[in-house]
Amino acid sequence: MTAVIAAMITAVVGVLGTLLAPLVHQRVATSQRTEDRHEADRLREFEDRRTAYTALNRASQQFSALLKDALYRLRDGVYTDVEREAVEAARIDYRDHYAAAQMIVPNHILDFSRAHNRVLADVEGAVKRLDRGTARDGEDAESVLRLLTARGDARLGAMRHAMRVDLGIEDR
Repeated sequence: MTAVIAAMITAVVGVLGTLLAPLVHQRVATSQRTEDRHEADRLREFEDRRTAYTALNRASQQFSALLKDALYRLRDGVYTDVEREAVEAARIDYRDHYAAAQMIVPNHILDFSRAHNRVLADVEGAVKRLDRGTARDGEDAESVLRLLTARGDARLGAMRHAMRVDLGIEDR
C-alpha cells in the first residue's frame, strides 16, 4: 500500500504542478512587467527633470548675461532697441522655462530657482527704470551690475549645484 500511496502522491503533485505552472508563470511575468514599468517611469521622470534643469539653467544664464550687457550699455550710453528686444526675448524664454520647471522639478530645487528669479526680476526692473530715466535713489548701472554679479551669480551657482546633486552628479 505504501507504493500505491507514493504513486498517488506523485501523480497529485505532478497534476498540481502542471495546473499551477501557468499561474506561477503569469504571476512572475506580471511582477516583472510591473518592475519594468516602474523603472521606465523612473527613467522618464529623471530625463524630464534633467531636460527641465538644462533648459532653466541655459535660459537663466542667457537672461543674466543679457542683463549684464544691458547694464554695461546703459552705463556707456549705447543701449538701443536691438538690446531691448534681445533682453525681452531672453526674459520671455526664461519665463517659459521657469514656468515649465515649476511643473516638473522638486520644491527644494524651486527654492533655489525662486531666489535667483527674484534677483533677475529686480535687476530687470532696474534696467527698465535706468533706461526710462526713472532710477531710484542711488540706483545706477554700476550698482545694479554689482548686485547682479554678487547675488545673481551666487544664486545661479547654488541653483545649478542643487540641480546637479538632485541628478546624482558629484563634483570631483
